[in-house]
Amino acid sequence: MGKRILITCTDSMMKQFLEPHVKYLIKNGYDAEIACSEVLSRLKEIQEDLGAYVPIHKLNLRRSPLSPINLKGYFELRNLLDKGNFDLVWTNEPVMGVLTRIAARNVRKRGTKVLYMVHGFHFYDGAPFFNWLIYYPIESVMARFTDVVCTINQEDFRRASRMGFPKVAYIHGIGVDTERFQQKRRTTDIRKELNLSDDAFLALSVGELNKNKNQQVVLRAIAALHDQSVHYILCGKGVLRKRLERLARCLGIAQNVHFLGYRMDVNEIYRQADVFVQSSWREGMPLAPLEAAWNDVPTIVSTARGATDLVEDGVSGFVNRPDDPEGFARSIKKLRKDSTLRRQMANRAKELARPFAVEHTRNELVEVISETLTSNNRR
Repeated sequence: MGKRILITCTDSMMKQFLEPHVKYLIKNGYDAEIACSEVLSRLKEIQEDLGAYVPIHKLNLRRSPLSPINLKGYFELRNLLDKGNFDLVWTNEPVMGVLTRIAARNVRKRGTKVLYMVHGFHFYDGAPFFNWLIYYPIESVMARFTDVVCTINQEDFRRASRMGFPKVAYIHGIGVDTERFQQKRRTTDIRKELNLSDDAFLALSVGELNKNKNQQVVLRAIAALHDQSVHYILCGKGVLRKRLERLARCLGIAQNVHFLGYRMDVNEIYRQADVFVQSSWREGMPLAPLEAAWNDVPTIVSTARGATDLVEDGVSGFVNRPDDPEGFARSIKKLRKDSTLRRQMANRAKELARPFAVEHTRNELVEVISETLTSNNRR
């Protein structure tokens, strides 16, 4: 029998990011179980994808730390851990991570190791003071209930290294599934779909339409260009769509902004874009710029952590402050005018993206887990 691992997370985290890693752990001889809270109604999909490989437990937990339901989820976790005889607990996300580590106190005394994967601390360079006031002390206290913290960007790695965790590890993000980019068959012609000319310059964003993703700064950048040949395509849905549509109309660029909603063919849209733009306030390790790089698209990102791990300003793309629409406009203009620069930056971006491929990061994660199981770190 292989080493027994319990993985705790939300259903969205498992479905969007962790499934390939679970399958790889199974392939490498580990016995895994999953404990998920259901926040986006994706537990059925996870059952279909992984149910044949691993037992899956549903937890009554919410993302909000103030939800009274979390107390019930805590006792479910503690009961599962006490009966499971696990060698390692791998937990993810803030609320789940805190409750799992508290619930694992007793089994940790019996030798179970606890690995906490940080997908982005809530306290970061430029974060609101409230985040530092609340979340930093909590994580500092939780360090005593953690054997290893694993970070996926360099800023979090540097910060965690100063917080008293027994061991801090780093991996290159959670991994981009590059296999889905291998097919070159084209069934979508986005210019034809949007009735655009062949020489239209396409700037693309992929992600939820929300305050953090900050698409409004790109709209303002497009407006500042005063270039009717530049079109901005947004793939994704979210609560801010109507507000962003109103802003585009107010800026006089509605005819140059295209809201496509959620698209199953986003891989093909990547290949037809001239530049990828991400203007987030906060990221852990963003996948969309990596996906763009794998599709040979130059990238413009904000100074959000994680994004700056991927892009060398002026070499593999451009980096601007998330509150600087003029900076984004200048970057778009430079790439609009210089096709040679676009090719050079795209080539360099693809080189930098290679370590972030899932076939690489899953090996890094298995190595971290193996080292955690054999380490003697204890507080």
